[in-house]
Amino acid sequence: MILNDVHQGIQKNKPRKRIGRGPGSGTGRTATRGNKGDGSRSGYSERNSFEGGQSRFFMRVAKRGFNNRFHAPRVAIVNLAAIDAAFPAGAQVDRAALESAGLLKGLFDEVKILGNGTLSKALHVTADRFSMSAESKIKAAGGTVTHAPPRA
Repeated sequence: MILNDVHQGIQKNKPRKRIGRGPGSGTGRTATRGNKGDGSRSGYSERNSFEGGQSRFFMRVAKRGFNNRFHAPRVAIVNLAAIDAAFPAGAQVDRAALESAGLLKGLFDEVKILGNGTLSKALHVTADRFSMSAESKIKAAGGTVTHAPPRA
């Protein structure tokens, strides 16, 4: 890449495209409308849900009992074995501590602690969710479990 070419061709205020002004303009004859069909005729407008004859999206979506997974909270999971390896005894384990230890990656809304592995030290763990086995193992090791307040 050459630095003087970076902004070549970029214009702040582009002039509008003058269509249908003869063959010399490059946009004469069909005036960017194509050759035949509805779209080439005057007065044509297609509805905003038209998908080229394909069944429209709102027709394809279930009308009852449809749960959109994109509205569900994204839950990051962390196992007790990873927490046991990453933190010393008596440490305060929360979202920030898990992120700095490299145990939380990517986008998520909530943190859930799972009970895979063993916990050999007492830790003070704060998270949005806990599995029952994780909660019992943390308490059995002498640690404390705190549920994080819900976020707005």
